[in-house]
Amino acid sequence: MTPPHQTPRPTPAKPTRWAADTVSMLREGARLRLDYTPTSLWSLDRLIAEIRRENPPHEAIATTLRGFGAYAGEVLVRQAGAVWEEAYGGCRVRTADGRLWDPVEEARLCFEGEGSLRLLCWDALRGVGEGDGTQLH
Repeated sequence: MTPPHQTPRPTPAKPTRWAADTVSMLREGARLRLDYTPTSLWSLDRLIAEIRRENPPHEAIATTLRGFGAYAGEVLVRQAGAVWEEAYGGCRVRTADGRLWDPVEEARLCFEGEGSLRLLCWDALRGVGEGDGTQLH
């Protein structure tokens, strides 16, 4: 049991749930169908750019961004044989080549105009930035 003063650490099952919730939310609310393919991440990058133009405070959309990042992570899990794991105080995706990726952080960066879920996935699938498995992307 987690002491009351500590936040429970996420488990790898949580990002999978966040991704599924995002797919449902966007299908119902925005009529956007996500199919867990790298191509679908174009839609999320565009949607994040639209949200950014509205200039909401980060706190107001943090949960939404977390879901978008989890969805991008699930794309890697399904397309690259990656796995979710707990690392650096949160959930990250480790690809088969040992590299560690943080798609939830990438969604936040995308909101700030500095990242791209599509490019993160492209890098992970193309093997760009080969490392020894200890580098966080």
